[in-house]
This record gives sequence, structure tokens and C-alpha cells, in this order.
Amino acid sequence: MLIPQSLAYALLAGLPPEAELYASIAPIILYAIFGTSRVLAVGPVAVVSLMTAAAIGAIAEQGNMGYAVAALTLAGLSGVMLLALGLLRLGFLANFLSHPVIAGFITASGILIATSQIKHILGVSAGGDTLPAMIVSLGGHLGQTNPVTLGIGVAATAFLFWVRKGLKPLLRRLGLGPRPADMITKAGPVAAVVVTTLAVWGFGLEARGVRIVGAVPQGLPPLTLPSVSPDLIGLLIVPAFLISIIGFVESISVAQTLAARKRQRIDPNQELIGLGAANIGAAFTGGYPVTGGFARSVVNFDAGAETAAAGAFTAVGLAIAALALTPLIYFLPVATLSATIIVAVLGLVDFSILRRSWSYSRPDFIAVAATVLFTLGLGVETGVSAGVILSIGLHLYRTSRPHVAEVGLVPGTQHFRNINRHAVLTDPGLLTIRIDESLYFANARFLEDCIYDRLADDSPIRDVVLMCSAINEIDLSALESLEAINLRLKEMGVRLHLSEVKGPVMDGLQRTHFLDALSGQVFLSQYDAWVGLAPGPDDGRPQGVATPVTPAGA
Repeated sequence: MLIPQSLAYALLAGLPPEAELYASIAPIILYAIFGTSRVLAVGPVAVVSLMTAAAIGAIAEQGNMGYAVAALTLAGLSGVMLLALGLLRLGFLANFLSHPVIAGFITASGILIATSQIKHILGVSAGGDTLPAMIVSLGGHLGQTNPVTLGIGVAATAFLFWVRKGLKPLLRRLGLGPRPADMITKAGPVAAVVVTTLAVWGFGLEARGVRIVGAVPQGLPPLTLPSVSPDLIGLLIVPAFLISIIGFVESISVAQTLAARKRQRIDPNQELIGLGAANIGAAFTGGYPVTGGFARSVVNFDAGAETAAAGAFTAVGLAIAALALTPLIYFLPVATLSATIIVAVLGLVDFSILRRSWSYSRPDFIAVAATVLFTLGLGVETGVSAGVILSIGLHLYRTSRPHVAEVGLVPGTQHFRNINRHAVLTDPGLLTIRIDESLYFANARFLEDCIYDRLADDSPIRDVVLMCSAINEIDLSALESLEAINLRLKEMGVRLHLSEVKGPVMDGLQRTHFLDALSGQVFLSQYDAWVGLAPGPDDGRPQGVATPVTPAGA
């Protein structure tokens, strides 16, 4: 399965076929040594190949030495970055790419990849890095379509789609077991490669304009050196970082999914080290950026791989192929490789993420839609960058305006709930506010405004209780806001209290003078605050009235 897939992804990256084979030998062995997954198969994948082509296509022209050197340098930079992130235990940085943004980016990338391969199905020379540019270019070259190439490409695409959907059920009906049927189905692209290669060779279709792979050098991966030019590194540093993060997210997702099936554990930071070593290996053996691929990893898992040695045996098989089998693919039509890519990447396209994000979270929908549109319209780097920036921006916006609820006592219990959602007991002189977010610089002022606005509407309030059950952290800006609130309430004759403060938060407050200056008390629970502050029948304070509040829509 890896040989036709490898050749196809090299085509997608704009590199010669042998580059993909080289990128699938040393990296696999290095990952087997340093990685933690027993079944993850490392090598070039569709999305990383597209990002590689986009990154170096603007620097050098395909086919010349500068293009290949840029690919090596990109792999080296990516490897160094991944290795550094792993050694510094910064794997959590990948969490800044939310799943909806990743899904949107992969969907848009799948569309771009499939569209970019239509030119090879038609047998024309079209270009473009964005969807509009590709469509315009394809439209301008439709009149140059090669009928023979089109026939090969359409037939191969239709066959591969049928293999995915119809071959396994047919084999099962013929009495084949589930595992052999699945393995034969996974090897479907090999049949397409063999048949179309024989057809081109037997009927002399190269003379009729069918583009073929041609001569592929025989031999093991050579020793190569990435460039250390500051100018080139400066141009590739941002694409290398994006490729590193996207590749790591894809790889760790696959590794954790497969490990969970056998109750195994994956160490994300060690995975960074393993992927970093694999990419550095690719840079010194004629390859380009690699990561863990879903399709090849699933095949490895289904084949019964139990240890990382399975990857090493795969590398040995590919090395033998590079030494002995490359002459056999001389007549392999490029249209077949494009068909392999199209069928593979269309499985990545999932527009349901737009529907699900729209129905669940409009901010997430905005991030997904923007990622898709920017990727399709402006390119892969702009798309993923926009997705990351939007995700972080929307998170900051949401947390800067946290949910703040006024709560009251549920009758007959010691529980407190939102007065707008439940029938609860309240006291006109006691205001209890629950903040459902950690307090930090972005939302500290928002809390001040909520309290001051509420006090302006209700003068009988004598005590304010901040229910802190959802607060995990209070930064210095938020602490200063609490000090300002405490001082202003004291001037108004209103006491400020805290309840249900978590241990780590209390540890931080005890290292300051805030608790000494606090006009009220710190209560272990909100019910303790209610008992201590709500007027009772025998105390000397003016007795308030605790009344049920009608819910406003729950």
C-alpha cells in the first residue's frame, strides 16, 4: 500500500517519486526508536505534502535543485522544532488548535488537494495555489484535455472509489474472512497501479501524450544536507512551525486512538521527540516533512503490529523496493497517482462540522467557517493561521465576559442555583454572585461592572458574597480588582465576603494583604454564608424576607 501512496504524495509535494520512498525509510526507523506508539506509521501524508508544496513553491521552481534543498531544509526545521518542544515538554501548545479548526482546515485542504490533481486527470498544465485560482486555470486549459489520460484517470478514480465502498462487501459475500477482505481492500491502489502501468506499456500510450513517472533512481536513500542559509531559513521558519503543529496534532490523534483500543498509553512529549527525530532523519536522507498517517497506521494496526519493530520491517521492505522495484514503475501514469490522491483526500472532507458547530456554538462555527474560507481563498498557511488566531481570540472574548449568576437557596436543601432558572429563596439584604470562570486580566473589570450595576439597582443590600466554586485561579490584575471592589463596597457600607474558595486559590490570597483588608469573611460553603448572613427570627438585625423567585425560563 505504501509504495503507490508514497509516489502519489511525492507528486502532490512537487518532488520526484524517490523523495517519498526516501522519506518513508529512515524516519520510520527513527520513530520506532524514539516514539511511544507501537503501531503509528510515520511518513509523508496528504495535508503535510500540500503544505510543503505551498511553502517551498513560492521560493523555488519545481524540478530544480533549489526546490529539493528547500524541502530538506523544511524537514530539518520542522524536526528541530518538534524536538525542542518535546525536550521542553511543551506538547500542550498543540491544544491551541481546537478540534473544529483542525476539522475545518483538513476539510478545506482535502478540497484543495483534490482540485489540484484534476489537471493530471485531464492531462493539462494548470496551476494555482488557491481554489479560485485553480478553477480559473483549469477552465482556461479544458480545451487541451488529453482523452487517453482522461480515460485512465477517470477509470482509476472510479475503480478506487468502488474498492473503498464495494470490494469488501463483495469479498465477504464470496466467503472471505473479515481480516483478509479488509487487507485486500486496503491494497486496492496496488491493483490500479499494476493494471494502468501494464496498459501504458502494452499499448504504447506514452506516445499518445500520457504522462508517466519515468525513470526512478535505484538505491538506498542518499546522505543529504539541508541548507543553513539564514535567508532560506527565514522564509521557511513560519511554514515549518505550522507544519510541525499540524503534523503533531494529526499524529497524536491517530496514536491515541489506536493505543486506546489496546489500553496502551501515549506520551505526547515523547511523541514530539520521536517525530522530531523522524523529520531530522528525513532531512538528511533526501526526504521532506513527515508525520504519523491515519491510513497507513490503521493498516499497520489491522495487520497485527504489536511493537515498533513492525515499522522497522516496513522500512526494510521499502528499502528493498527502492533498490529493486523502481524500474517496474517507469510506465506508471501520473493520472493513476492523482486518482489515488483524490480518493484518499476526499475521505477527509467533512462538511458536517459546519452544521454541528452552527447548532452548538456560533463562535466555533465562525472559527471553522473562517478557516475553511481562508484556506480555500488565500492558501493553507493563511487558513490555519486565521483559524488559530480566531480560536484564541474567541476564547479570550468568551472568558472576558464570563457567566455571572445571582444565586439563591433551593428550598429544603443546602444548594444554591441561578435565580433566573430556579425557584429559590433570596434575602433582599444579601447578594450572592457566582462567577463561572477563573478571574484574570481580561475579565476582572467585567466582574466589577456586574457588582456595581447590581448595587445601583438595589440599595437595601448590606452584604455581597462572591461564590468562588468555579474559580480555579486569580491573577494579579483580578486581585487588584477584588481589592478595589472591597474598598468601594466598604465606603458604601456594604461588606464583601467569599465562599467556597478552592485551596490553591486560598493559598495565593493568603500570600497577600487582601484577606486582612477584607471587610467580610471567608466561608467554607455558600450555605454557611447564608446561615451566617441571612437574618433569622432571633437576631437583632432588621429581618428581611426570603421569598421564592419565579424562574425566568428554565
